[in-house]
Amino acid sequence: MFYDKDCDINFIKNKIVTVIGYGSQGHAQAKNLKDSGIKTFVCLKQTSKKIDIAIKDGFEVIGIEKAVSISDIIVILIPDEDQRNLYYSYIENNIENEKTIIFSHGFNIHYKQIIPQNNLNVILVAPKAPGHTVRSTFCEGSGVPSLIGIYQDYNKSAFQIALAYAMCIGSGRVGIISTSFKEETETDLFGEQAVLCGGVSSLIICGFETLVESGYSPDLAYFECLHEMKLIVDLIYEGGIKNMRFSISNTAEYGDYYVLNDFYYNIFKKKMKKILKNIQNGNFSKDFLLDKKSNFIKLNLYKDYYSNHLIEIVGSKIRSLFNWKHKKIIN
Repeated sequence: MFYDKDCDINFIKNKIVTVIGYGSQGHAQAKNLKDSGIKTFVCLKQTSKKIDIAIKDGFEVIGIEKAVSISDIIVILIPDEDQRNLYYSYIENNIENEKTIIFSHGFNIHYKQIIPQNNLNVILVAPKAPGHTVRSTFCEGSGVPSLIGIYQDYNKSAFQIALAYAMCIGSGRVGIISTSFKEETETDLFGEQAVLCGGVSSLIICGFETLVESGYSPDLAYFECLHEMKLIVDLIYEGGIKNMRFSISNTAEYGDYYVLNDFYYNIFKKKMKKILKNIQNGNFSKDFLLDKKSNFIKLNLYKDYYSNHLIEIVGSKIRSLFNWKHKKIIN
């Protein structure tokens, strides 16, 4: 674990940094770099709707050709599926020796979608939070942890550059962890699919459907399987699973253990090993990129189906009954 005291801003202090993209991570990292005193540009397509926002935020917006020409450090923060085309269309044949490229996800490097020439520093700096949190915690004087990794160290200072960059986006205040492109990519995809996104949403929907199909009220099924999820997650976030079990009733805790071994050994563990295997052998990345070539036919079909699921209809109605102050209610 590394902190501000282990970082030397001089490794990037007099460098020109261009952030390509101004989405969730792009806007946050660019603003944090700028507030840390780093000369920072934003690179966007001429048709981008984010140009006016970036200019309003105080950035000079430049095109990709200028970005490649003037920048010492290029930070690629556009969607994973668009990075290969960007790199081979504009960067590969135009970038000069000893420059640095930073990614916040190792997907394209690890799966060989981008094979950079060997005269560059290629670095991973991956904040472990959404962009708005990267920005808000920075403004509060804190930050979010970041993972850093080195794929290529051409000028023998890539690790120091990674530390300095992570410090300038706020991560040195709370912790910077060394990893590799492979480890970051595979664990990130696994966490998203098996637990954080695919796992949680599958569990919620299966629970909801089981109750509704058994004749129980959809409203009650929504409360028990989705609404109360936040209460449990908050307890786990605050003090781990042990803290959650300490805070719930004896009945709930006994019920937890009652089903744990069956779920753990007979269902979840077996399925998760298969999910991890498909990430490790590249099957998931191949399927994802193939769907991209077909204009995301599968993704859009899934999105349409699940957006109109009964749980969303019931949830929209129930959420409208609550008054969560200072929160935007998403229907």
